Amino acid sequence: MSLCNMKELLSAVKGTNRAVGSFSVGSMEMVMGAVRAAEETGTPIILQVAEVRLPYSPLALLGPMMVGAARAARVPVAVHLDHGLTQEVLRQALELGFTSVMFDGSKLPLEENIRRTKEAAALAASYGASVEAELGRVGGSEDGTEKNACVCTDPAEAERFQQETGVDALAVAIGNAHGNYRAAPQLRFDVLAQVAARVEAPLVLHGGTGITPADFQRCAENGICKINIATASFDALTAGAARYLKQEGEAAGFFGLTAAMEQAVYENVLRHIHIFNHESL
Repeated sequence: MSLCNMKELLSAVKGTNRAVGSFSVGSMEMVMGAVRAAEETGTPIILQVAEVRLPYSPLALLGPMMVGAARAARVPVAVHLDHGLTQEVLRQALELGFTSVMFDGSKLPLEENIRRTKEAAALAASYGASVEAELGRVGGSEDGTEKNACVCTDPAEAERFQQETGVDALAVAIGNAHGNYRAAPQLRFDVLAQVAARVEAPLVLHGGTGITPADFQRCAENGICKINIATASFDALTAGAARYLKQEGEAAGFFGLTAAMEQAVYENVLRHIHIFNHESL
């Protein structure tokens, strides 16, 4: 069994200048492509799905597939609920066997975020799972429907937050944003360094799509232990399907299409794994 706890994976890379890739999935093809890349490189990964995606990828259907793939994988794989907003969904994921959950209270006042994150941490602990939270506000939104500005994480608040909640991982806002960037973001490495100096928990970078390889690696060198990739994988799958349908025309078929989508996700995940491992592309 290779299903593992997220905390174990992040602890293993802390201080190594590497980061664990946490890859969003929404279908069988995405799960298969991500795990294939992890197995080929011998690199542990995290499979994740965000609560906002569940209308398209129901947790009762996708969740068991993610957990099953992790158990069958030849490398350690954690299964994570990303941007959980309600106790109900957190509990559902944990009941399905997810080994970590994120409670996203970043839009709440600090005191309320602390209170509700503590509740989420206690719930996760009762299942032997780890918990992630967010402080500050990452720009954009997970489903692309909002244009929220990034509000950088306050280092002093981050220290207090981690001490009071005991979270296993803390997502920070340093100029990053969900979705596609119009231009490469100007990340606040000064803020990241200050947070890393005051927070013991591994740090997490959301909004990874569009960040340069050099900046990814610089983040890993400065306390980021988990990097989320979502949009890049969804875009790769869509482009791979379009290429296949255009190339094959009337000869296109279901099994060829699914293979093309899996291959596209595999290639995207593979590329990011090499970057996060500080390896040449």
